[in-house]
Amino acid sequence: MSTELTYPCSLSLDVPFPDARLANVALQALGVDKELSTLVQKELSAVDSTLKVRYKATTNRMLRVAVNSFFDSLALVLEVMEQLDVDVIEARKAEEETG
Repeated sequence: MSTELTYPCSLSLDVPFPDARLANVALQALGVDKELSTLVQKELSAVDSTLKVRYKATTNRMLRVAVNSFFDSLALVLEVMEQLDVDVIEARKAEEETG
């Protein structure tokens, strides 16, 4: 009998950012938090201006708990970016208004 865990529950997210620099900042900020349980696996990567997130878990409950925690952390990162990276966000808003 194998003791290897299987991860039948999964979720993939693409989180868009105004530019690649902010996607990489989010990757660095969120990547330091490792999963506390071996029942959950998380993969993060930045591709252009998109943060790619993939969660795998042994149960739906473990997946929900891990993703909820991730969204709390992501919300904090976005709030800090909004406060500190005003120039990038305002440039994006101006581009959308004129475009």
